[in-house]
Amino acid sequence: MIGPIDDDPAPGEAKGDRARGRDDERRLQRREQNRRYRENHAEQNAATRRKWADANRDRVRDYNRQWRADNLERARELNRESARRAVPRARKQADIRASAKERAMRWRQSHLDQVRIYQAQWVEQNRQKVRGYYNDYYRTHRDEVNERAAARRDADPEPMKRARKAWAERNKKRLAELQRNRRSDPEVYQAQLEANAAARRLKRRLREAGLPPKQLHPTTAAERRANERAVAVYFGDSGLAEHVRQTDIFTETLTNHMLENGARMRAFAESYAAARSRTGLPAVAAEDTIYARAVEYVLENLNGMDLLTSRDIAAAVRSSKATVQGLERDHQWQALVRGVVVYVNRHRNRLDEDAEIENRARVRYNRPRVSVDDLRVRLAFREMATRVPTDHLTRGDFRRAFHAVKLRTFSPDELIMTARYSNRLTSPSRAAKVGAEAAAGSNALDQKIGL
Repeated sequence: MIGPIDDDPAPGEAKGDRARGRDDERRLQRREQNRRYRENHAEQNAATRRKWADANRDRVRDYNRQWRADNLERARELNRESARRAVPRARKQADIRASAKERAMRWRQSHLDQVRIYQAQWVEQNRQKVRGYYNDYYRTHRDEVNERAAARRDADPEPMKRARKAWAERNKKRLAELQRNRRSDPEVYQAQLEANAAARRLKRRLREAGLPPKQLHPTTAAERRANERAVAVYFGDSGLAEHVRQTDIFTETLTNHMLENGARMRAFAESYAAARSRTGLPAVAAEDTIYARAVEYVLENLNGMDLLTSRDIAAAVRSSKATVQGLERDHQWQALVRGVVVYVNRHRNRLDEDAEIENRARVRYNRPRVSVDDLRVRLAFREMATRVPTDHLTRGDFRRAFHAVKLRTFSPDELIMTARYSNRLTSPSRAAKVGAEAAAGSNALDQKIGL
């Protein structure tokens, strides 16, 4: 027979439930106590945590890495939530800063005198701090500061010159001390003495040779910096090689064109200038017309001259003029020498008679006699100068031509006698007298030849 069933739990199980309830209650109480303690000692707990984290950085880093590896999805979710909270917070902070900056700017603009007074007072009260700011900035931006200072000096150099002169006037003793300190170095002082001695020797040699003294164009630091910038821009150009090639080709082609067609173009330019003059138009130089037409013709017949500038064309014109004039001068010199040599050899007897007559006339008018050989060449030059063009020849060219004719027309004995006669004639006192007389009575050709 089965008795009634008891649904109540066993006495042991009820005791276990009560014990667990008491443990849970105590645990909750401890949690609440810990929470209240953390709230009441938040700063102390934060300092303790920071101190422990600073002392155990490696452990903290390992803990974080291990937790992230074990809870990757949770870490990513926390990162997304943090980013979502940070974006509006950062935008809000940026708006606050911008509005504060705008308010401060408006206040400064409306209270300029107060701002100026405050800044001056702050600078006066914080001299050391301001000097430290300047020094720190200069250490990190030395090149930029120097470049800006040099640019200011280059833009307006006069104030700097005046300031430099004023400093030298105020600090004469200091300047003399700096110079003495520099000369105290034996090597520097010896190098300065040698440079001065070399300059004096060069000046003496030039004076003895009858040459002008050495002339140097002093360049300032501003000019040197400007030249360095121009050089950097010029040689830093990636198309420099092609530019130089086009310039060389254009210059060479222009020069060859002028050598081949110069006479014809000159005749056209002269007739064009005459026609303008007859019609009452402003006069133009024939040389400018020639080279304008030549440049136009060369550019039309050359391809790929796209890098040339007006400065390149002007430089090519100057180079072509110099080359053409040099060749024309050489041709005129050679034609003059050949013509005088032929004329002297063909009319030697008549020229000797004319030279004797010339010497008699010189004696009659109390002028010194000249060697018959020199007079013969001089007379030949006078007669040939009207027969051959000499408009491109200089005084030096005539002297060279005169000596070249003497070498080609005189025999060795005549050259020796002429040299002896010239040395006897051109003693210091006699040369001065002859030079004064020649300057007073010689014609233009005699002055060019140098007799």
